[in-house]
Amino acid sequence: MHLNGKKILLGVTGSIAAYKSAFLIRLLIKAGADVKVIMTDAAASFISPLTLSVLSKNPVYSDFSKSDGSGEWNNHVEFGIWADIMIIAPATANTLAKMANGICDNLLLATYLSARCPVYFAPAMDLDMYIHPSTTRNIQRLIEYGNHIIHPEDGELASGLVGEGRMAEPEHIVQEIYRSLNGSNDFSGKFFLVTAGPTFEAIDPVRYIGNRSSGKMGFEIAEAIANNGGEVILISGPSRLRTNHPNIRMHFVENAAEMYQLSLEHFSDVDVAILSAAVADYRPVKSSDSKIKKKDHDLILHLEATQDILASLGKIKEDQLLIGFALETDNEIPNARKKLKNKNADLIILNSLNDKGAGFDHDTNKIYFVEKDSETEFDLMQKSEVANIIVNKIKELI
Repeated sequence: MHLNGKKILLGVTGSIAAYKSAFLIRLLIKAGADVKVIMTDAAASFISPLTLSVLSKNPVYSDFSKSDGSGEWNNHVEFGIWADIMIIAPATANTLAKMANGICDNLLLATYLSARCPVYFAPAMDLDMYIHPSTTRNIQRLIEYGNHIIHPEDGELASGLVGEGRMAEPEHIVQEIYRSLNGSNDFSGKFFLVTAGPTFEAIDPVRYIGNRSSGKMGFEIAEAIANNGGEVILISGPSRLRTNHPNIRMHFVENAAEMYQLSLEHFSDVDVAILSAAVADYRPVKSSDSKIKKKDHDLILHLEATQDILASLGKIKEDQLLIGFALETDNEIPNARKKLKNKNADLIILNSLNDKGAGFDHDTNKIYFVEKDSETEFDLMQKSEVANIIVNKIKELI
């Protein structure tokens, strides 16, 4: 589960469940998010600001004025603009009432009123407080305002009672945030083929012709599609990456011929094919069954072309959407447009090795969408973000 580069603002209020905020921060950081914390004064009675600062790797904020005596202020408007998502967890009955009625008597509430991002709140209180008509009315009002509730869970409460009111477990909150930022059911009932990673073309049992592809881009695309409800057949060359997503069916292959065969086999069953694998263009005509020993003279390898998977699928496609990748070093756009036409693709996603941070074995990528009459350039970003851009483009095309 990846939240790479996502900016998350966590509000912590005065509940015994505040201890869970430490675990929540750890999970968000582990998922790759940048986390900033705003606490109410009451929250500091339950968990130390120092603890949350160490875990979040950022200062913890609670007052409008900075504590260093400089006279500078903590700008609630900037916090609200900075965040991709705001979570208030735990959210007490008192804080929910203030949020619902526009009361603004601390930094957290001022930031909430300034937030431009989606706001999630995770109630935490005793059973009778949670089901009280005033609380249910306040929650309903917050939902009507466009906020999102992360429902409390049923279990033993601090009072000793058993019932609904426990703050959702941190793992469940992170899952909810992940779906919010990355997922939908837009692809429900749709089937996808994604290829990823390199291929290894054997010279002998020890050596091969390959490339530097890690498979990260293809795996991110597959997971982004699956998070939007799509069913994915992911065919990967040799890669250390794995996925446990229930909507992804994995196939590992070694060489271009195996990837070609599997792609052809599954193409008729899918609505969309995204060929992001870095497939070898050539392979040795003959692979030695035993290790080739080094000798005094040069070794000459005779190579033959591998099957062109994109072109082959382009020849047999009916109503499928066919998307290819192109990695270029010069004449990038003309070469990508030529590939688009010659291989009967609907879209070419171009990488240029001249763009720093793009291409193989990076966590970042810079892409261009190349279509028949247009091209669109995107900034360098995390591959998880690139995958979401590609998913949104597919939604547009289908």
